[in-house]
Order: sequence, then structure tokens, then C-alpha cells
Amino acid sequence: MSNNTQQPLLEVCGVSKRFPGVLALDQVRMRAGKGEIVAVVGENGAGKSTLMKILAGVQPADAGQIKMDGREVKIDSVQKALSQGIALIHQELNLADNLDIGANLFLGREPKRWWGLTIDKRRIAAESAQYLKQVGLDAEPSSIVGGLPIGRQQMVEIAKALSINARILIMDEPTSSLSQRETEQLFQVIQDLAGKGVAILYISHRLGEVRKLADRVVVLRDGKNAGELQRSEINHDNMVRLMVGREVSQFYPHKPHHAGEPVLEAKELRTPRHPTKPLSFTLRRGEIVGMAGLVGAGRTELLQTLFGVTPALEGIVRIEGIERRLRKPTDAIRAGLALVPEDRKQQGLVLEMAVRENLSLAALQRDQKNGFLHPARERQICAEMIRQLRVKTPSEEQTVRLLSGGNQQKVVLGKWLALNPKVLLLDEPTRGVDVGAKAEIYAMIERLAKTGMAILFVSSEMEEILGMSDRTLVMHEGRIAGELPRPALSEENVMRLATGQEQTTKTPQSEEQIWSCAN
Repeated sequence: MSNNTQQPLLEVCGVSKRFPGVLALDQVRMRAGKGEIVAVVGENGAGKSTLMKILAGVQPADAGQIKMDGREVKIDSVQKALSQGIALIHQELNLADNLDIGANLFLGREPKRWWGLTIDKRRIAAESAQYLKQVGLDAEPSSIVGGLPIGRQQMVEIAKALSINARILIMDEPTSSLSQRETEQLFQVIQDLAGKGVAILYISHRLGEVRKLADRVVVLRDGKNAGELQRSEINHDNMVRLMVGREVSQFYPHKPHHAGEPVLEAKELRTPRHPTKPLSFTLRRGEIVGMAGLVGAGRTELLQTLFGVTPALEGIVRIEGIERRLRKPTDAIRAGLALVPEDRKQQGLVLEMAVRENLSLAALQRDQKNGFLHPARERQICAEMIRQLRVKTPSEEQTVRLLSGGNQQKVVLGKWLALNPKVLLLDEPTRGVDVGAKAEIYAMIERLAKTGMAILFVSSEMEEILGMSDRTLVMHEGRIAGELPRPALSEENVMRLATGQEQTTKTPQSEEQIWSCAN
């Protein structure tokens, strides 16, 4: 942790950046000291990525100064940023999958031998091994990067930054694809690097991570500085208040619902991933059921089995008392189920198609006439979903790839809500979206529950589980380890069940205590 009375390693002084029709950054200021972990937070479009790209030499600033060790530097290229010791690790990792680790670490900077005629592979291997040891990655420099899990590839990126003697490491949503164990390992590496004097600029929508890691938080809103929080001031409500510009008395709108009759009943359901562990549970009309568990517990697999993506090996599923054979997604859709998948870009959207086309995809069969799509009906549904979900798009013909993460998620939701399902399955519904979009999604889930829809949602964020669930199913190694009604819902009880232990008899005694767990 740096001493703020010393000369900052990095200073951003009044930096501005304009794109056609948009002032992305307006007189932004920021500083980072040696060994300091500075989180940069804000809603999508707040200017975080633009600022980081300027620091990394990807884009030039239109105005302002960047100083290193008190002296102004001109960063007009990625190479110039690297020469200053500034390295950016993108959310989408920038590695050559077909090359080994050592080749990736020194790509474009290969040490030479024999008067520069050949690459010194022995030196690459030796130095790579040192950098891998620094980040705690137990892998050979000769390992092909494409064969590594995403968490290990993340460590390769950090080792690559160390190989250029990075003094400032910029990390953009580094845990978005990591398991809990990989995330904890990454946090340890970040803290070790900070202990060695490396300044870390950390961008994340996961405010729990920010609260755990950051020495200081810089908040951007609409391209401007919205405020700054010191270590003692960093908490969920303070960050959200600065990000959205209003007080946050209750981020989650949840109020207990009156659960109606059973809508979905699963009996002795055996999934392909965990065939020896039958699953039985019930979803009732108008309730929100959270599903918690550690990565690999089988939550996603269960949702995919219910939706017919990976059909059950055995078991019974009843929808409104009628037994259904869910062998493929069309069976599930006809039965009244809808699934919003974890990976919206790979499984939920056709990125190069328009918002209108994506919103109407699931309803194509319903809305056709004599084998032809009914254009007026399609546009009516599209306009209704855009209005209902408040999708921010210049037009319904906008390519969905160009929308923010939160608006892309709304399009996925709208695609299924257009079918008016009886049961809505949500797999990590707020992953990778900003806090404002999260609040809108939470409010939408509440509205749907009030209409009588049964909702089962998987989340790895404890705050969501505690804040939104009427009751929670906790999975451990493929089985439902326990069920927690709202009065017994606490972080301690969830984690005990998720790790295979029995829940404690100690439970929150009031709604106020439950909210203190969530916040």
C-alpha cells in the first residue's frame, strides 16, 4: 500500500476524449502510488475503458496530461506505454493460442543469439520459468497456451506484463471467467505484486471484489469524476451512490412473495454430469428461488437439463401437474420454460444480427403465417420488449454486438419474455453488467414474480442470493445439499451447505439482520 504523501507513480491530469457525438472523458483526474491498488468503477459508458486505453496507448487523449514520477510523458502508442512500464490486460485475453507460454511472453521481443540470426529459446525458457514462478503458475514454458484453462491463461497474461517490467498493471474485469479458486489465486498474485511496488488499476463490476482488494476507489460517471473513496470509506452503498448519483437505501427491491401452487416439480432427476445424485425440488408460482453453490457444483448443468439442452438420464418433470419429457429445448419451450444462459454472447445472442431479429428469434414459429414471418407482429413485439425492459438502443435495427453488456442481457431476457413463459430459468443473470443495469434487472425479476411467474436463478454473487431469494437451494458436488427459507438465509448457512457441511442453527432473527448480510 502506497503512502499518499509521496510523489505518485502515475498522475492523470484533466484528460478529455471526444468521439463523434459523445464526450467520453471530461477533465478526468486520477493518481496511483507505488504498490497501491486503485479500483476504477462506474456504469457502462462511464469512461473507464476509454481512460485505460489512453493510458495503455491504444487511443490518444484530446486534452490533458499524463505524468509518471512527476514528469509529463507522451503516450501515443502501445509501445510507448510499454516503455513506460504500463501494461493493460484486456477482459478478452490477448494471447496466441497456438504458441507456447514462453513464445507468448516474449512475442515481438524475442532475445536473439548468433548476431541476431536466431531466437535464443534457452533464454526464453529460463526467464519464462522465473516469471511463471512469480505469479504462482505451475506450468512449463513449453506448454501450448490454447490447452490451458482460462484461469491459467490469465496468469500467463500477468507474467507477460511482468516480463516487460511493468510498473503499472491495468486489469479490466480480470475475474469474469474465473472460478472461485482461480479468483482467490489471482487476488493473492495482485497483493504480492502490490507488495513489490507495482501499482494496480483494477476495473470490475463486482463490487465485493473491489471492497476486498482496493486501497482506494475512483468513481466515474458520464465521463467525469464522480468521487473518490479511501479504504475506510469503501462499501457497497457508497460506491453505488457515487456511480448512479443517488442514495441507495435498498439496492435490492425484494419483498417476500406469496408462493402459489407448484408450477414445476422435479423428482429423482439425474443429470449426465452427476448421474448418481438424483435431484428433487419444487418451484411455485410467483416465487423467486435462488440457487447457490461453488463452481462445479452442478447448477448450470441442472438448468440445462431442465431446458432439454442435456436431457436427463432418469427422473420426472411435471409442469402444472402434467408430466413432460424434456428431450430438447423445443420441448421445454412448448412446456412453458425459458432459459437465459450464463454466456450471452455464445449461447444467448446472434451478435451480428439486429436487436429486432434477436428479440424475435424464440417466437419465430409462433409469429409466422403460412410459413412466412409476420413483420408487423415482429415489430410490435420488438417495440414492446424495448419499452418494457428499457433497452438503450438508437434503433431496433442496431447490431446487438454494439450494445453495452447490460443492454445485451436485456435483449436475451426480452427474447424469452416475449413467449410469456411459466418458468424462467436465469443462469448468472447480471454477470458482466454494471450496477445500474443490475438494479433494472432485479426490478424486472420482481415484476415478473408478481405476475405469477416462477423464477429459478443461479448466482455466484452472495449479495444477489441473499438480496433476491424467497428461498435458496444450495448445491454441493451435484446434489442439493439443503434448502434455506428466507428467515434462515445467511452467508454462513449458504457457505456451510455449499462446502458440504451441515447448516448452523444460528439464523438471522429479523429482516434488518438479513439485509446486513447482503450489504
